[in-house]
Amino acid sequence: MSDKLYWHVSGQGPDLVLVHGWGMNGAVWQQTVTALETQFRVHVVDLPGYGHSSHCHADALEGIAEQLMEEAPKQAIWVGWSLGGLVATHMALHHTDYVSKLVTVASSPKFAAAKEPVLWRGIQPNVLTNFTEQLVEDFQTTIERFMALQAMGSPSARQDVKQLKQAVLSRPLPNPDSLLAGLKMLSDVDLRERLPELKVPMLRLYGRLDGLVPIKVAKDLEKALPNTEQYIFTQSSHAPFMTEADAFCCELISFAEK
Repeated sequence: MSDKLYWHVSGQGPDLVLVHGWGMNGAVWQQTVTALETQFRVHVVDLPGYGHSSHCHADALEGIAEQLMEEAPKQAIWVGWSLGGLVATHMALHHTDYVSKLVTVASSPKFAAAKEPVLWRGIQPNVLTNFTEQLVEDFQTTIERFMALQAMGSPSARQDVKQLKQAVLSRPLPNPDSLLAGLKMLSDVDLRERLPELKVPMLRLYGRLDGLVPIKVAKDLEKALPNTEQYIFTQSSHAPFMTEADAFCCELISFAEK
């Protein structure tokens, strides 16, 4: 078996890389790929430990980046959803020749909530701890619970969960070590101080109903990063590319053309 990551490449045009979130795999982007491959050369990766890359593993963002760089295109637009947003941001900060523009989707530079030194909205640390403990006991049930959390609040929650579940189950299940490493990243990574160092245009996309990345994060980052763009999907929770698929693709195309 190859030790390389699984990539699916289709379409013609400027290079666009799609990076999935925790517990998922590249199949979550199927609808997005179909809509965008007439205008972009779309590169969809299964991150280390997920889907067809379940035989791979990485403990930290730089380890993921090193594996991505083996086959990722240079000077591409990177679109990272949730944990994938941390991955794409890390690439833009540390491997600048790979990223021409950065789009984060329902993502945060720091996923875990904190009270000090300033109040930061996010996932309560005890929720992440519980997921870690439950993952060791029954990781399939834990991933299903996480999917339900991601869709909660969206008018199409049931359909969103169904799509997420179909995507995950269409490929090999994730490797438990990588799932645990991913939860640790969600718990520990804090890129807030590094964001002003970004040299590429950035678009931040959010779901108004998102319970994992509260809308307050968008407002805080709008003040901290006045040179970036943002858009809030009013009907979406954590998966706007599914809930408001057409509007999501329109935002990406518009940003890419600037």
